[in-house]
Amino acid sequence: MIKKKLIAELAQERIDELAKDSIFIVSIDISSANHIKVILDGDTGVSIEQCISVSRNVEHNLDREIEDFSLEVTSFSLSDALEMERQFMKYINKNIIVVLTESNKKIEAKLLKYTPNEIEIELILTKKQIKAKVEPLLRVSFDDIKEVKSLISFK
Repeated sequence: MIKKKLIAELAQERIDELAKDSIFIVSIDISSANHIKVILDGDTGVSIEQCISVSRNVEHNLDREIEDFSLEVTSFSLSDALEMERQFMKYINKNIIVVLTESNKKIEAKLLKYTPNEIEIELILTKKQIKAKVEPLLRVSFDDIKEVKSLISFK
């Protein structure tokens, strides 16, 4: 079985050569069939060329003769859930969707503040909520959050 630590070291080695401080690893998953998936993100995004470069470094340092594998290196997608502090910091003052754990309720809001325990958001209120004088500022504990994603808007 290919080890996650080895993949992380090989990916980070190339990231350090490319853009040491602006690209980071979001996740590494390895299936029982040795399908390796590496998701990268960056403070200013990740280019296809950077993904290819990381992929080549990982692939060229593993031996298919010893253990066969498939490899996918991709950039973080807007449809993926935010996972790391660095990603949350990137989304400060941007619109997000918060999915609550118990009710599966989706809340559209602007991310105002991040701490390791909670986020502070400003609800995107409907006219009905404005008339009802709903308080727009809200603190939500990560214990109550199932996932947080970017709110995609075509307005």
